[in-house]
Amino acid sequence: MLTYNLDGKNKYYTLYCRIRDDILSGNLKGGERLPSKRALALNLSVSVITVQTAYEQLLAEGYIISKERSGYFVADVDAHVGAGSAAVTVERRPPSSYKYDLVSGSTPAGLFPFSVWARLMRSVLSQEGEHLLERVPCQGELSLRREISAYLYRMRGVTVQPARIVVGAGAEYLYGIIVQLLGRDKLFAVENPGYGKIYSTYSLYGARCAFIPVGANGAEVDAVQSSGAQVAHISPSHQFPTGAVMPVSDRLSLIKWARKSSAFIVEDDYDSEFRLVGKPLQSMLELCPDRVIYVNTFSKSLAPSMRMGYMVLPPELMGRFLGIFSKSANVVPLFEQKTLAAMIGGGHFERHINRLKNYYRSVRQEVLAAICSLPFTAQVNDTGSGLHMTVKFPSADSDDQIRRMAEERGINIRCLGDYLLTPQSGYEKVAVINYSGLKKGEAAQIAALFHKS
Repeated sequence: MLTYNLDGKNKYYTLYCRIRDDILSGNLKGGERLPSKRALALNLSVSVITVQTAYEQLLAEGYIISKERSGYFVADVDAHVGAGSAAVTVERRPPSSYKYDLVSGSTPAGLFPFSVWARLMRSVLSQEGEHLLERVPCQGELSLRREISAYLYRMRGVTVQPARIVVGAGAEYLYGIIVQLLGRDKLFAVENPGYGKIYSTYSLYGARCAFIPVGANGAEVDAVQSSGAQVAHISPSHQFPTGAVMPVSDRLSLIKWARKSSAFIVEDDYDSEFRLVGKPLQSMLELCPDRVIYVNTFSKSLAPSMRMGYMVLPPELMGRFLGIFSKSANVVPLFEQKTLAAMIGGGHFERHINRLKNYYRSVRQEVLAAICSLPFTAQVNDTGSGLHMTVKFPSADSDDQIRRMAEERGINIRCLGDYLLTPQSGYEKVAVINYSGLKKGEAAQIAALFHKS
């Protein structure tokens, strides 16, 4: 029977960490049966809900598996990883011409904290005055980097020194810096289907790309290893557009590849704040800080127009960054960086995220209910992460028919095939439902359109 000290707050998270660490250290072997929720709760003197929540988080990250009527078992995890062509463009109507947009995913304007942002801007202007006209260091404003460091520890459990954080003007800008740091001669492995701007930005900066198929567990690790790539750009916590979550066994295999090949992993954590079921999944940065470049932005959490993001560089690359960019000024205005630092430091940002998560939990439930009400078969794939899901329509003739039926009803929608960077089979008749731009009640309105003759 497992025995752990769970004194203090967040007992379920402490239990999750203890079991996870035992799996990674090999104390719990692959295939080993875990105690039942009730038995473990009794042994640890905690509630069954505490154990259940810990098990669900371990299950979501792939540390354990569930077998019907048999219980929970340790997954087969290799824990010994050590320390430390262009996309096809299809011409379509502009999004503004549709009544409902399930593609662009712009957060409804009413959810942006205008009053808080305005108040903080006035405060920064009053307190900082002429200092806002000063040159910004190449890494970004120190106060913002400190707040990001503290935020990553609170929200992702990752300890990162501010000195390893670089603030930049959005994801594409940071991708460009990565190419300059690693070299245009490197081969970059990118997910296919995937976010097209990753490939286009790397290509723009002169890097070559290898296209990696995406399966039920995210980017296929074997394909990465056999591609000859020196860099792998992946989204392990919620792949776009498939929504796949990479289990820990695949993450550790990828880390072993990176260590053995002296390669780097770009962990694109673009929507990790919006894990709507359970806690955010464990970051690969936590598992391998020396080979992982962590990238995130504030586009989903605040607004795409703010053009602010950040990355965490391994120590080796941080020295290289300073050598190349030390004489350059940061491109993000100091005024905005100071305001965002005040927002995070004052707790306003996390309260905003919590409000957004509560809102999107309601919208997600409405979307799931609306899909179930459709007058034809629809198979949902939803991991509870991020703000999009995929839906397969097996009775549809083709992707074109899905898009056409939606367009006739004023709905902007795309399919997995629209995000393929090179032709590949196995993704047909699957729609990508981005619900981040939906208002409450709109999902039911969309479903009702398919019931009309």
